[in-house]
Amino acid sequence: MLNLLPTTLRFLLGSLLWLDFSQPPAVLPARTPLSFQLRHEHAITNDSRVIFSNVVPSFAADSYVMSTSNIQTHRPQSAKAFHSARLRSIRYHQSEQVSWDTSDVLGPNVEERETLLTLAKMTANAYTSPTASDWYIQDGWNKSTPFGWEPDADGIRGHIFVSDDNSTVVLSIKGTSAGWITGGGGPTVRKDKLNDNLLFSCCCARVGPTWSTVCDCYQGSSRCDQECLERSLIGESLYYSVGVNLYNNVTYLYPDADIWLIGHSLGGSLASLIGVTFGAPVVAFEAPSEKLAATRLHLPSPPSTQHITHVFHTADPIPMGACTGVTSSCGIAGYAMETRCHLGKVIRYDTVTHLGWSVDVRTHSIVQIIDRLLSEDWTQEGQEGRTVPEAKADEDCVDCFNWEFGSFGGMS
Repeated sequence: MLNLLPTTLRFLLGSLLWLDFSQPPAVLPARTPLSFQLRHEHAITNDSRVIFSNVVPSFAADSYVMSTSNIQTHRPQSAKAFHSARLRSIRYHQSEQVSWDTSDVLGPNVEERETLLTLAKMTANAYTSPTASDWYIQDGWNKSTPFGWEPDADGIRGHIFVSDDNSTVVLSIKGTSAGWITGGGGPTVRKDKLNDNLLFSCCCARVGPTWSTVCDCYQGSSRCDQECLERSLIGESLYYSVGVNLYNNVTYLYPDADIWLIGHSLGGSLASLIGVTFGAPVVAFEAPSEKLAATRLHLPSPPSTQHITHVFHTADPIPMGACTGVTSSCGIAGYAMETRCHLGKVIRYDTVTHLGWSVDVRTHSIVQIIDRLLSEDWTQEGQEGRTVPEAKADEDCVDCFNWEFGSFGGMS
């Protein structure tokens, strides 16, 4: 029946399916802390194959200890049924019911500042190597000499941390390698930029008449061909499909372990999209809003996405959806970061109001989160007794409200 509706209405209904009306689960008492060590590095080759490298134990002696809590997740009963439903939606605009298993799994205690700080350090390390001077250890910086870990692969990369008892795996995913944000470039810049502009722009990164778009779906007068957009998101160069393959490889390595996903910026958004696919706990730092991308990717919507936690502050225009326009910092660098609605729940630090920070894209760096935000407990009137702001779902949030999406038959 869904394929009989106009394209614009289908798009609206698809977005509504991602509204999470469930209440955040009650925070259960913290469990025994888990201790993690780095076990593997991961990357992809130029032909999108996932590759792993074992880390020499002497390079991975540092442990990362954090508290845990029980988290309710919803996992598809069958991966085959999940992907079948997604393909039916993509090809025929028809819905297909997916059955979900609801279970409590051990996840990070995201209401504790020290846990978020430890995860942020593990996330930051996806940009560097275990022996580099900017590698974070539990209590600060590693001061050893860097040997220049720079895989030749043009695509996502990161690390795999495993608990001492092999019960839990933390999969970290690197964000965008852009010098104007992170302080460095690297071999992954080209594909990072392509994925940013495909996933987080309203229409193919069409910001102004002088822009070179990443797909040919713009139809003039703020109109965008919806089916063209969705076709553009299907391809091996898109990180979502690579991320799914990466997750499957990790489950093969550790079939009995719970898997957590963490990431910063683009890496955080990708972690969220993978987490909603497999029902894995996610903590994403300063991630661009990925709710619209989930709709355009036709990901079946689980009963709840409360196992996904976003952490960001209001001075960063990228997760706030405010780094827009030709003259913005993002626009000048060639990025169209226009979405603003997140999946799951959001721990939003209002640094503009309470700390007097100015909105500045340079605050997007994960180092800012570690050194300036999570280094001490958050204090705010009305939230006494908490060490971090209360996690809440994005409400009354609409992406790309000034665009018209539909089937325009090639009109321009």
